[in-house]
Amino acid sequence: MSIHEILERYWGYSRFRPLQEEVINHVLAGHDALALMPTGGGKSLCFQVPALAMKGICIVVTPLIALMKDQVENLKARNIKAVAIFAGMTKREVDIALDNCVYGDIKFLYLSPERLMNELVKERLRYMPVNLFAIDEAHCISQWGYDFRPPYLHLSELRELHPQVPFLALTATATPKVVNDIQEKLKFRKTTDQAVFVKSFSRENLAYMVIAENHKTGRLVKIIKKIKGSGIVYVRNRRETQEITRFLLMENIKADFYHAGLSTPERSKKQEAWKQNQTQVIVATNAFGMGIDKPDVRFVIHMDIPDTLEAYFQEAGRAGRDGKKAYAVLLYNEEDKERLIRNFELSFPTTKEITQIYYHLGNYFQLAYGAGQYLCFDFDIGTFCKRYQLEPLKVISALKFLERDEWLAVTENVYLPSRFRFEVGSQDLYSFQVAHANLDGFIKVMLRAYGGAFDYYVSFREADLARKGGLSLHETLNHLKQLEQYQIISYLSQTDKPQIQFLQPRSDSQHLHIDKKHIDERKKIGEEQLQSVLNFLQLDACRSQQLLAYFGEKNVELCGICDYCLKRQKKAKEEEIEDLIVAEIIDLLSTNHLTLDALVDGLKTGDESDRITCIRNLVDGGKIKFNSGKYYL
Repeated sequence: MSIHEILERYWGYSRFRPLQEEVINHVLAGHDALALMPTGGGKSLCFQVPALAMKGICIVVTPLIALMKDQVENLKARNIKAVAIFAGMTKREVDIALDNCVYGDIKFLYLSPERLMNELVKERLRYMPVNLFAIDEAHCISQWGYDFRPPYLHLSELRELHPQVPFLALTATATPKVVNDIQEKLKFRKTTDQAVFVKSFSRENLAYMVIAENHKTGRLVKIIKKIKGSGIVYVRNRRETQEITRFLLMENIKADFYHAGLSTPERSKKQEAWKQNQTQVIVATNAFGMGIDKPDVRFVIHMDIPDTLEAYFQEAGRAGRDGKKAYAVLLYNEEDKERLIRNFELSFPTTKEITQIYYHLGNYFQLAYGAGQYLCFDFDIGTFCKRYQLEPLKVISALKFLERDEWLAVTENVYLPSRFRFEVGSQDLYSFQVAHANLDGFIKVMLRAYGGAFDYYVSFREADLARKGGLSLHETLNHLKQLEQYQIISYLSQTDKPQIQFLQPRSDSQHLHIDKKHIDERKKIGEEQLQSVLNFLQLDACRSQQLLAYFGEKNVELCGICDYCLKRQKKAKEEEIEDLIVAEIIDLLSTNHLTLDALVDGLKTGDESDRITCIRNLVDGGKIKFNSGKYYL
């Protein structure tokens, strides 16, 4: 099939969006490419379409597990075979998934970058008929980027496995320095053809507003009621999501809150209600938004200053994807600026503090020195910080530096449903049923409901299994545990927590190498990013021009709709009115001496306030005179 037939058959579109077709044809010609497309620009089709046009399997690397799972489900819904491997899955589950990719007809394998550091995964990739490597969120490979992730530095090793397979790197935000860094780190092969495809970051329908405001909640309500429509309000922490939501509800605004601490079913329910416009406003931390494709968002309001312009641009860009007028509003005060600077300092712990946090991690997970390599644990950062009296932001930053030096890997909240797999063949299972009559009926229910469980892990809900077997939930759990003890099944109960994995055996402080030079370099980069944010708040210039210049687009016109441009237009209009009033005053006084009332009433332009102000200015400037209650030239 041609790429246009693939687009029509699987996605129902008759034509590609701007830049998509150029990227696809470049990749199909066997060339490496970097595609920069703003949020909502259709990046995923740039690798999904060419992968379907070629024989073999596409390897997709992304750090966003929620997005990874969404894309796999979306592809399956279109009858395209796809699987995902990420932290939290057992070695056996990974093994089965990789086997299906080597010997089956899987078209897409989604991997987290941490998984690519595993030698077993790399070795199996060698035997897969790979047609394309797609690197999503490619800015994560650059230390100049706003979300540097150390495991990305190993991605160029994939070239050793399949030297002729092209790389397609994709990102929504990258400065010119990051664009160069991505190509260098991924070892792009030099060709005469253009390797970088950039869709302009300009959003002509999006009005950026930056407002200094001490009473932010009051201003928030006014903005929402004036703009109307669906929107997102970004706040700093989980507590604030609930506080702001309560405030909005009291103002009769349909609002709900969202943060990473909610269970996956809760998050899905809230997200769906907002997407269906049953909820007008979602108040969220920055955990909300990735993979959300809601075109009719009329406003995105930031109640706090974002850490970087990249993060701000991506979050603000979730407004107005339908091309209609939308607003990105940033509310801030002096206290917010001080907090931003204070948080920046907390983001760079000393090597001594990092070593101490690593020591606490070992104790928290009860690991002996020299043990724990590749072990994966659920990790509740709140509980950890409380136990050891630690500052959460400092811990998060320490974990990133420990990741950089490959001591451990940390992943976002990941929801894994309960799943099981039969560990014996059908003949041995039948013999077990004969010998254990008390479990025979339960096993028959499992076989009827989940027939594929001999070949792979199947997802299920314990409550559903209980209902099908006519048992209580307690009885069902007991039966599952018994079967596990007899080694008839592998049973994994659901989890919904971030994961932390030790990549090396636990080390003592003498042998724990922390790269101080890298920390110092990151701090220098961070200082530049911080200053860019502060400049964005303070500079008297077009907001859109400032953002576009940051991403390398120079000499662009004023947007005409941001707060700066509107003030500029208002001032120009006021000056024009003033000039007309002055001309009228001179004309009236050229033949008469007039009282204030007669002069004001004789003017046709402006309101009374404008006219009186002009008269006073002309007197103060000595251009007209006042004597005996009358004005004259």
